[in-house]
Amino acid sequence: MILGAVLAGGQSSRFGSDKALAKLAGQTLLSRAVANLSRWCDRVIVVGREEAPVPCLPDWPRPGMGPLGGIAGALRHAEAEGFASVLTCGVDSVDLPQDLLDRLSPAPAFLESQPVIGHWNSDAASTVSALLQSEGRHSMLAFAKAVNARPAQAIHAPANINTPADLAELEQTHGI
Repeated sequence: MILGAVLAGGQSSRFGSDKALAKLAGQTLLSRAVANLSRWCDRVIVVGREEAPVPCLPDWPRPGMGPLGGIAGALRHAEAEGFASVLTCGVDSVDLPQDLLDRLSPAPAFLESQPVIGHWNSDAASTVSALLQSEGRHSMLAFAKAVNARPAQAIHAPANINTPADLAELEQTHGI
């Protein structure tokens, strides 16, 4: 079984408001990310928020740890609940490739252009937890290297929405 995890614990500082609730063609980015992961996953959660259209979990070990805090929360939950793996994406992952799971299987693997979009084995929970409790570098690439994840290519890089202008450009260029 695969658990989908939308990483939504960021502060949206560059966006200027709660990015998860920003709308693209009338639908929030959060709802779009949940719907995207629902295509491939047995269950979907949101990590780093208290309210969402699906169950929410906190970042681990605490808020403010970046994407790895969300991944740690998701992996710890997945391991405890018997999921084999976790498919992760950011809250702004609105245009994931149709063949995403094929590209990222077998786990562990991540999209080279956006490492938060990844497929991780649940038993990597201890690795990410140890990394976050260490003095070392707390980066997605450090985690990917620690679990021997392979980088995967996508035909097109998924959108990376950091500002309202990025959102407006996506809506205009993709006709969403």
